[in-house]
Amino acid sequence: MKIICVGRNYAKHAEELKNEVPSEPVIFMKPKNALLQNNHPFYYPEFTENLHYECELVLRISKNGKHIQERFANRYYDQVTVGIDFTARDIQEKLKAKGLPWEIAKSFDNSAIVGKFIPIAPTLNLANLNFSLQKNKEVVQQGNTGEMIFSFDKLVAYISKYFTLNIGDLIFTGTPAGVGPVEIGDSLEAFIENDSLLEFMVK
Repeated sequence: MKIICVGRNYAKHAEELKNEVPSEPVIFMKPKNALLQNNHPFYYPEFTENLHYECELVLRISKNGKHIQERFANRYYDQVTVGIDFTARDIQEKLKAKGLPWEIAKSFDNSAIVGKFIPIAPTLNLANLNFSLQKNKEVVQQGNTGEMIFSFDKLVAYISKYFTLNIGDLIFTGTPAGVGPVEIGDSLEAFIENDSLLEFMVK
């Protein structure tokens, strides 16, 4: 199982981090041990002092594929949820300033948290899907798939040029503007439309 992540897929998020808006998807990966399931507590890592949440829609791959054409891409995923891509922002900024890889800031244990997956039914409009994150019952992030630079199908087609997609792989599809820090004791809850699919405490 692979965890494939997309960076800078919402223009306003790229701008808030003072990054260029990309002309093609920005891809990085997390190892399997980065995955933390819904409702399990998340323990604040001891190696960072500036841990940021990034709420994202997450696709589950349902069919093996390589070099998938965009027009067929929707046949390769069948479930969606919300997830949190945690980033040790202080470590990331230090490494990026030196031109070094920054996996340790993004891919550490339990840095990819996923909620309850729901089937992608005809009633779910993937081109106009709202999602949000609450921290301590206050909304801190809101996104809509219509704001994505690269759609789900474009991402699946692009990623499959470089990596064979396998059943059970997860794709974190990018975060909207509004990322920010968490502290020990914070409660995070994430939604697709009005359905709460992810909830956990920072300990």
